[in-house]
Amino acid sequence: MTENNDEQEPVVRPMRLVFCAIFVPIVLADQATKQIMLDLIFNPPRRIEILAIFNLVPVWNRGMSFGMLAGGGALVPIALTSLAIAVSAWLFWMVPRLHRVQRLAAACIAGGAIGNAIDRLRFGKVVDFIDLHYAGVHWPAFNLADAAITIGAVLWGYSILREQETSRI
Repeated sequence: MTENNDEQEPVVRPMRLVFCAIFVPIVLADQATKQIMLDLIFNPPRRIEILAIFNLVPVWNRGMSFGMLAGGGALVPIALTSLAIAVSAWLFWMVPRLHRVQRLAAACIAGGAIGNAIDRLRFGKVVDFIDLHYAGVHWPAFNLADAAITIGAVLWGYSILREQETSRI
């Protein structure tokens, strides 16, 4: 049994290092952009138009990505922070069992989840600032962590669909 673990360890370590090489920059970029936005648009609160469809706006989000569960009460931030830590740890642990695209997706999801969890620990809510809109219709404000989670989820879905297609052949 230990022989098997010794053989797997040289493969597992690089996979987890790659995970961390994606995860850490996502968390750092997310936290850096949020701090810049806190200084730029949150105090005093103001909206900055970047493009006709893209603004920077100050939004405090008590829920999860794109404002979901925002009205859920005081336990939502605690539950979401706990969930983010648990899911991120599980994804890190599962890295050796995942396909390559799923490993990339897992790192994106974990990086985004921990980026938002840091905000919940610091402020009790998440800093959102990206406002995409068209013809008066606005997407809920979001941040880089939300974008990373979304990209990770799309990649994960793609990997599942691709696996189904290749298993039919």
